[in-house]
Amino acid sequence: MGVAFFLNLSFTIIEIIGGILTGSIAIISDAIHDLGDSISLGMSWYLERKASRKPNDKYTFGYKRLSLMGSLLNAAVLIFGSLYVLIEAGKRLFEPVSPNSQGMFWLAILGIAINGYAAYRVKKGESGMNQKMLSWHLLEDLLGWIAVLVVSIIMQFKEIPILDPILSIGITLFVLYHVIKNLKKTLIILMDAVPQEVNLKDMKDQFLNLEYVMGIHNLHYWSLDGKASAFSIHLVVQEKLENGQEEIIRNKIRQILKNNDENIDFISIQVERGKKTC
Repeated sequence: MGVAFFLNLSFTIIEIIGGILTGSIAIISDAIHDLGDSISLGMSWYLERKASRKPNDKYTFGYKRLSLMGSLLNAAVLIFGSLYVLIEAGKRLFEPVSPNSQGMFWLAILGIAINGYAAYRVKKGESGMNQKMLSWHLLEDLLGWIAVLVVSIIMQFKEIPILDPILSIGITLFVLYHVIKNLKKTLIILMDAVPQEVNLKDMKDQFLNLEYVMGIHNLHYWSLDGKASAFSIHLVVQEKLENGQEEIIRNKIRQILKNNDENIDFISIQVERGKKTC
């Protein structure tokens, strides 16, 4: 994330200068969008570093959800940035402008190289929803520069300035669709929903099929940051169990959980004998 942040910020400065020199409003508008991206990347990098801190007496689960805040910030910047690009591109549909196609070409080559490398570096990380949202940031930039490259090549042979805004609108709508999908996933995690990949009904059946287990309640299964999960359950077992049987049941519950979710970090199992209440 740190590498992506510094690359993005440096290229934003190059973009502003290049946009002014080539007279391309598409590049200048993208530079403003990239400036927002840089701020968002910097904040996400900071929050991700904070999220790795260990639990303490105040935050007993640690700071993992700070990465979700980074994801929300990224989504907000992307949505508002995309709306801005759509408005600017919409204006250009009705008033096409012919920019310096050769300058656009070389700036596009540089943009593809820098954003492609930044996207590669972010993809190497494993940061849950925050990483996914950042990947869409960088993919949007990469696709945008590929579009600029294609347009600049075409315009060196034929003057079709309307291609620039048409491609911008198409790419922006594509990215916006995926950003909203990831934003929805982030909000679901913040609502403490069961992780998407977990079949809770099937797991309940496995718990109830265990020997000596009479019932279950107070079952909670949630994701902390899109990666690490937490689980708690109250098991009602037969009142008279042999020595060590209670721990065997606990171990079987843990094994079922591990078989279904490799990223489960926190497991709490309370065993209640007979008809005794919590």
